[in-house]
Amino acid sequence: MKFILGTKQNMTQIFADTGDVVPVTIVKAGPCPVVRVKNKDASDGYDSVTLGLVGKKKLSKREKGQIKDLGNIQYLKEFKAEPADLKKGDTISVNTFEVGDKVKVIGTSKGKGFQGVIKRHGFHGQKATHGNKDQERAHGSIGATEPARVFPGMKMPGHMGTDRVTVKNLEIARIDEEKNELYIKGAVPGSRNGLLMISTDGVLKISAPVAKEEKEEKKESKVEEKPKVEEKPVEASSEQEKETDEPVKEPSQDKK
Repeated sequence: MKFILGTKQNMTQIFADTGDVVPVTIVKAGPCPVVRVKNKDASDGYDSVTLGLVGKKKLSKREKGQIKDLGNIQYLKEFKAEPADLKKGDTISVNTFEVGDKVKVIGTSKGKGFQGVIKRHGFHGQKATHGNKDQERAHGSIGATEPARVFPGMKMPGHMGTDRVTVKNLEIARIDEEKNELYIKGAVPGSRNGLLMISTDGVLKISAPVAKEEKEEKKESKVEEKPKVEEKPVEASSEQEKETDEPVKEPSQDKK
């Protein structure tokens, strides 16, 4: 099973090889370090892998204890999958996916606040004329006469949005490994910068974390060394070469 965490960026369109316009959603995914691995054979009781997403820290003290020496992590999410050869500190990036993969995307829908039954449940509403006044968007009767109470689960006005939404069979149209971006065909749930859990069947590719020494070497290689300018000796002019030992004559003063 392949999986990764990402944040929704924006929607745009790209051109396929056939020349068709394809609407896509850009998702900035990973790189995600492996924070914790649970094994069914151990005391955990089930198989799972916890991934972290790099960003501004918004974790509790209990969660911060799990990310020691793993950098600045913003989110932690658990995927129920076999850990295989995964261990704490391994990194998962967008190169584990391929163009054409059918992925499942889980996110949180946009919050709409308190809404009525027409917007929240799609009610038709009541008549606007023939003795009806100020009841065009009302829900009408909500209970029978005999029980004299409202049954649980009745569709009524209330809070709308901020629900966990799962969309399946979304296709990956393009992968940008340099920017760590996935171009997913169609729309995904949530608002901009919203957290997304992306998963599909397949073999997971693991990239080992970069050591500190390697990072320092890469930084040094990027710094361009300025070419040394050879200092040429300044040649003395012909006038300077001519040196005379004659004393300097003072101007004569005429005696009156």
